[in-house]
Amino acid sequence: MDKDLHPGRNYQVGWKEGILLATTFLFMQFVITAWIQIQIIVFHSDPTSENFFILFFYILVFLGCIFIFDQFIVKPTGSRISFNMRTSPFSTYLLVFPLMIGGMFIAEYTTTLLPTTGSFWGTWYKKFTEIFEKLSLDPTTMIISTSFFAPILEEILFRGIIQKGLINKGVSPAKAIIISAIVFGVVHGNPWQFMGAAILGSVMGLVYYKTKTLLLPILLHAFNNLISSLLVIYTKQESYSEFFGVPETYLLLIGIVLTAVFGYLFIYKNKIHYND
Repeated sequence: MDKDLHPGRNYQVGWKEGILLATTFLFMQFVITAWIQIQIIVFHSDPTSENFFILFFYILVFLGCIFIFDQFIVKPTGSRISFNMRTSPFSTYLLVFPLMIGGMFIAEYTTTLLPTTGSFWGTWYKKFTEIFEKLSLDPTTMIISTSFFAPILEEILFRGIIQKGLINKGVSPAKAIIISAIVFGVVHGNPWQFMGAAILGSVMGLVYYKTKTLLLPILLHAFNNLISSLLVIYTKQESYSEFFGVPETYLLLIGIVLTAVFGYLFIYKNKIHYND
């Protein structure tokens, strides 16, 4: 199993821990939603009209999940949760970033396969795009939330806790990577982001498993979100094909080549040195 010598990193995630995390996540969402409704009904004020509050609620939910896991799962073992955040050899960065770009291109193509029109899909997609349009009106908050807080908090939860905990539990690395990636996609709350998040979550999960450092998936996550944010802010579209002016199938082929070549080099040829 993928354990190291630090007690705070040898926690496990099984059904009990998974239910605790899911319950905490949903409970935090319920409490925040109830508070927002009270503000709207009683005080005629909608906190979500301010991007700052959206960011605050987001941080609160993820910090709540991490805190509860630490207090009720890790702390009773006599240790505190911790993560390896060391840097990697420069050659590793030269492999994982092109690998991530390949995943980004593939993720965009798969997202385009989903419907965006109709009474059901069209309404849902419109609400989804309106959120990003609203965020793009406040570029500073958008970049801070998507490129700083999201990569750190989400990678700690999905790769650092869930994926690592599953492997410590005895789940095979491949299954743990896929499970954490799927949960990562589901938490995004809509089918368009689910597809991309699951694909990119698999890439970041692979990188985390191979390098044993959470810093790399955090950097890759931040890189993807920063590029996406800049596209939304300056082009009002989160589309690489439109930005480059090429068909989506071309980007898919480029993505497959990048993923295959750099994935192979990263997995089989890259010598990774780490201390477990």
